[in-house]
Amino acid sequence: MTLNGRHSTKPSQQSGTADILRIDALELECGETLRQAPVAYQTWGSLNDAGTNAVLICHALTGSSDVAAWWPGIVGPGLAIDTERYFVVCANVLGSPYGSASPLAVDPDTERPYGPRFPKISIRDTVAAHRVLLDRLGVRRVVAAIGASMGGMQVLEWAFEGDLVQSLIPIAVGGRHSAWCISWSEAQRQAIYADPNWLGGDYDTAAQPEAGLAAARMMAMVSYRSPDEFAGRFGRDTMPERDETGQPIFAAESYLRHQGRKLVDRFDANCYVQLTKQMDTHDVSRGRGSYEAALGSIKQPCLAIGISSDVLYPVAEQRELARTIPNARLKILESPYGHDSFLIETDAMSEIVRDWLETQSGQPASRPGNEYVKRMNQKTNRHGSADHWIPLLRPAREQAV
Repeated sequence: MTLNGRHSTKPSQQSGTADILRIDALELECGETLRQAPVAYQTWGSLNDAGTNAVLICHALTGSSDVAAWWPGIVGPGLAIDTERYFVVCANVLGSPYGSASPLAVDPDTERPYGPRFPKISIRDTVAAHRVLLDRLGVRRVVAAIGASMGGMQVLEWAFEGDLVQSLIPIAVGGRHSAWCISWSEAQRQAIYADPNWLGGDYDTAAQPEAGLAAARMMAMVSYRSPDEFAGRFGRDTMPERDETGQPIFAAESYLRHQGRKLVDRFDANCYVQLTKQMDTHDVSRGRGSYEAALGSIKQPCLAIGISSDVLYPVAEQRELARTIPNARLKILESPYGHDSFLIETDAMSEIVRDWLETQSGQPASRPGNEYVKRMNQKTNRHGSADHWIPLLRPAREQAV
């Protein structure tokens, strides 16, 4: 798939069928209309004749529609989301640099990139665009909508799209963006704004505010991990390299700098600002009465998954979802890796998702017969009604939302 400018991800070896849908006119919550709005997406597997075997995966902040690239081991033949059984769809969110309408896209009215003039987008706008896509694809029923972090926000909004989506798996997210999360996002945006190359967002994409974007990513990475992981992984170790003052760099510093450089090479600052603002719009109760009433009106079965060490979206938020949504269950993944554990603990996440899809589809799923998965089947109930999954400790892979 051809993406906007130089901002692209390396395709995975199991990439799906990629395409772009153009929506003639998409009315936004802010009152503006996006014309000729592209929506990039990928699909895996085949839609059955009835259009009822779809599974929708919603990606997080800096993700793309290529699920196999950022969530390897989850989607594919015989895997947790089995492409021999399900028609899997993942669409790129509005505001992202990976093919959908964004600040990098060309405004049909000016024939120039939108830049900072890109309209204000909400999570609901992204879901509305993706609803158009599913309709065009002929999807009549979605067995489950699955997503973590920003993806989980979309999952919860799908609950209000009639009866198209039959079940929900929001992971590491709450029903509204907290003051804590909004503050993390604003600190990151201020780092971008403080870069002299920001220029109010009217920068040349070949000379974007790289220092600010890298600093924003470094802040985010701290919130995506956990104190215990950093203590065990880095401690007070230093590296051979030196910082700007000539002092040795701590291993933790070197890691954060590396993560900042990686994002700069594949992302856009205007998109980052737009997407974090889009996340801040997340509130299922906006225009729907009280928060408790909005969650209480959700009819679909819901599996809220929390992560024990998540400091960004703490388990209390998933407990709230499970307590307030009428037909909801809670599972807690015990992991030291923080918010990013949903990307790292592939075996545990696979088992949770596989079990849920088997329950919702009413058909037994194929299962890998390794000893690790057998250990995963030993569930406990030490904290209320939640099932706790305790994966084996192993080195963290270099992934982040």
